[in-house]
Amino acid sequence: MANIVSQIADKVRPTGVSTNYGDPVEVGDQTIIPVSLGWFGFGGGGDDENGGGGGGGATVPVGAYVRRPGQDLEFEPNLISLVAVSIPLVWVTGKALSKVIRALKK
Repeated sequence: MANIVSQIADKVRPTGVSTNYGDPVEVGDQTIIPVSLGWFGFGGGGDDENGGGGGGGATVPVGAYVRRPGQDLEFEPNLISLVAVSIPLVWVTGKALSKVIRALKK
């Protein structure tokens, strides 16, 4: 099983920065570099006779770096993706705070 994990790690490691930063794209007189947030995970288990494993991942486009003629490189966020990602975070934070407040009232 350890051999499989090391093989997967060797295949995933080279992706590096290219996972989160796309290739520069020329649009008119602008250069756009897409940026995403990516994560992945793998797992496995078993006994002497049976075993199994799996993995998965996700990426969320968070914005792009844009270079316009005569201006510095600046980041422009993808607001729709940022809102979609922040909704679960806000929900979990609210639930945690409500439990902390209930515990402090007792």
